[in-house]
Amino acid sequence: MPEVLKAPLVVEFPFTRSLGPVQSAFLTGLRERVVLGVRTGDGRVLVPPVEYDPVTAEEIRDLTEVAPTGTVTTWAWNHSPRRGQPLDTPFAWVLVRLDGADTALLHALDAPGPDTVHTGMRVRVRWAAERTGAITDIACFEPYDGDPTSPGDHTGEFEEPVTGIVAPARLDYTYSPGRAQSDYIAALSGRRTVGERCPSCRKVYVPPRGACPTCGVATSEQVEVGPRGTVTTFCIVNIKARNLDIEVPYVYGHIALDGADLALHGRIAGIPNDEVRMGLRVEPVWTEGARYPDHYRPTGEPDADYDTYKELL
Repeated sequence: MPEVLKAPLVVEFPFTRSLGPVQSAFLTGLRERVVLGVRTGDGRVLVPPVEYDPVTAEEIRDLTEVAPTGTVTTWAWNHSPRRGQPLDTPFAWVLVRLDGADTALLHALDAPGPDTVHTGMRVRVRWAAERTGAITDIACFEPYDGDPTSPGDHTGEFEEPVTGIVAPARLDYTYSPGRAQSDYIAALSGRRTVGERCPSCRKVYVPPRGACPTCGVATSEQVEVGPRGTVTTFCIVNIKARNLDIEVPYVYGHIALDGADLALHGRIAGIPNDEVRMGLRVEPVWTEGARYPDHYRPTGEPDADYDTYKELL
């Protein structure tokens, strides 16, 4: 059996979201070193605040300030901080019920070791030196043995409130395509495209999945398809993708390779964008040393009849 491939993979993108009035006030407050909660209909104060009462589902906007000191309600020690976490040295994840609040806030506690952390210990906010209106404006919590701090009376009205945030999302993991797609990738290195045939419905899937998504049975019969194919549908891309060295506009399409019962993605070039069409016959163009086609170009053949690819749209 050929080796099953695996490789490190990183998915990373900025996530942008707008804020409602409650979340806007909460994050703006952190920028100003003020912690705000929201009062529910039964008088409880929720920190972090939410926009709807968790009991009645009614909208709530009664903002009230709580103290920057509080009590640890539960905790867990983090021996190996990861990229992007609040501290780069071992720390405790803690739930802290701030003075004046009825719920707990999750954040990091800077402590010398797990033997110094316990439920019921008193802590206070350590503010970040530079604050922008984000949860990271609380750098972390730190142990506190001073007198209790009384909450202020801020109402949540600020000049220049924060109305939106951009949070980086990142996922690091090791991806293995499995036996079927490992065979598919290995074949591409020899400029061949292979799929697998379902023993029940006899459809050929490219790229192969190792099982038929229609019948639910395992597939193992390997079938070489293409190299030519038919454009089933397409779009013109006008927005440049990050880290992709292709000038816009360009055409990206679904291509049903001859002998396949599933269309795959591919860039279409060698033809003006406004001449790309459904039914266009294309063939792969391999660049030197490439492990997959760089793009597909017209073959010069007559367009395929719609009935030959209508089930592959």
